[in-house]
Amino acid sequence: MTSPNERPARLDVGVVGTGRVGAVLGASLRTAGHRVVAASAVTEASRDRAATLLPGVPVLDVPEVVERAELVLLTVPDDALVDLLRGLTTTGAWQAGQILVHTSGRFGARVFDVCARAHVLGLALHPVMAFTGTAMDLERLPDCRFGVTSAEQLRPVAEALVVEMGAEPVWIAEADRPRYHAALAHGSNHLVTLVAQAMQVLGHAGVEDPRRMIEPLLEASLDNALRLGDAGLTGPVARGDAGTVASHLRELHAETADVRPSYLALARATAERALAAGRLSPSGAAELVEVLADLGDDGLRDNGFGGDASGDDTEGDR
Repeated sequence: MTSPNERPARLDVGVVGTGRVGAVLGASLRTAGHRVVAASAVTEASRDRAATLLPGVPVLDVPEVVERAELVLLTVPDDALVDLLRGLTTTGAWQAGQILVHTSGRFGARVFDVCARAHVLGLALHPVMAFTGTAMDLERLPDCRFGVTSAEQLRPVAEALVVEMGAEPVWIAEADRPRYHAALAHGSNHLVTLVAQAMQVLGHAGVEDPRRMIEPLLEASLDNALRLGDAGLTGPVARGDAGTVASHLRELHAETADVRPSYLALARATAERALAAGRLSPSGAAELVEVLADLGDDGLRDNGFGGDASGDDTEGDR
């Protein structure tokens, strides 16, 4: 049985950006038998991360990393990627046939058009995982999916690299890349905001340990959502409890300015989806829509639920 280093097609890998993602994926490629020959690191945290996850790998300036590598792993922020590619193209840093891999969810392979004249091979490999930048992430990679986009002839190379890191490749067409990334950001990032808001409100309601209070409910809700979709919905909106929703909206005026608009937007979306899924009756939906309108954009108005009749409160959804 051959060791990883004895397998064919081992590559010299350069890691541009040893943030949480770059250092971990570099370490994973190293475990698969590729040779990580150089890495770049700007901050003290990234240098420490490189020393921990990529011991013995020299930390160099970006052009030197690129010069040494057959495969360049570009793990920089989305907004920096195009300028980085363009700048290194302008200075003639790329080598013909060099494999360039970026990990941005937003971009596909077309972003490499700016360096087409250098005849590089561009792959988009986006790991769908929240990274800590520690060895723990290496243990989680086998449960991870990568959104893969490339030219069709490079698809086997792209998918093979993902498999070598122990993860599963999922093909995303170039035209679908923005929608794919919007879905992931909406589901993951906004979930963090939603949970943080809920724990904040629990704390203001006198709950000493909001996390312990809400954790079992959140775990069950996430499991239901993943298994059942809209059919897993419970709560006052799905039941058509307009009075309860109105009470919530009045209470949330006391919270930070982000909480109440979030509740309003999600209650409206939930009502629409519950109605479409048959979880909410048309009459129940109509009551909810009326309450959300009365207590929403125009603030608290008298609507039979004990709201403020002045009509001067404009803290609502704006």
